[in-house]
Amino acid sequence: MSSSETGPPAEPADALPAVAPQLRALRRRASLTLEAAARDAGLSPAHLSRLETGQRQPSLPVLLSLARTYGTTVSELLGESAADRDAVVRAGDMESTAAGGWTYWQAGAAGRGMQALRVQVPYGSQGDIVRVHPGEEWLYVLRGRLRLRLGDILHRLAPGDSAHFDSLTPHRIAAFDPDGVELLFVHTLLQSPTAALCLGPIHGEAT
Repeated sequence: MSSSETGPPAEPADALPAVAPQLRALRRRASLTLEAAARDAGLSPAHLSRLETGQRQPSLPVLLSLARTYGTTVSELLGESAADRDAVVRAGDMESTAAGGWTYWQAGAAGRGMQALRVQVPYGSQGDIVRVHPGEEWLYVLRGRLRLRLGDILHRLAPGDSAHFDSLTPHRIAAFDPDGVELLFVHTLLQSPTAALCLGPIHGEAT
C-alpha cells in the first residue's frame, strides 16, 4: 500500500521502544545509506532519521514500505519473534491505523509471508497514486464500489467482486461512490533486498 509520510500524530517515543534501533539495524544490514533507504521507501531522509531516533513512530503503510525496502517483514521491523504469532486475530484486537486518508486494520497474524488488511478508502483519497512493486495482491470488496485501474484498463468492482493481480502491473485504487469503499486486502511481503515500492501521482490523467 502507500508509503506517504502523512499519517496519525506521532506517538510517545516510548510507545514502541524496539522500533527505532531495529529500523537502523535493518537498514545497515541491507547496506543502505539513510538517503538511499529513504528514497526507496518514498520518505524524506529527515523523516526516516526521526523514525530511527525514536522521535516519530511509523504508520502501518510506512512500515510496509520499509519492510519491502529492507527485504524483511513488518514483524521483524517491530522486533517480534515467530513465537509471538497467533493464527487467530480477534475483531477487538484489530486496532486501526490512518494514513493518507485511508484507514487500515491488521487482519492477519504478524510475521507471515502475506499481509492481510481490512481497508477503508474514502472518496477522492489517493486516487491519483500509481503503485508499482514486486509481489501479488488480492482484494475483495466488502462495501461500496471500487475503481481499480490495472495498467491501461479500468475496472469497476461491486460488493462481492474480487481482483488478484501482479503488483508489477501499475495499479491505482479509488472509491467509486461518495460513501467510499471498504476492502479486504492481501499482498505478499517481499523478501528480496532489492524490492522497492514506487509511488507517485500521474498528473493530467483521470482515474
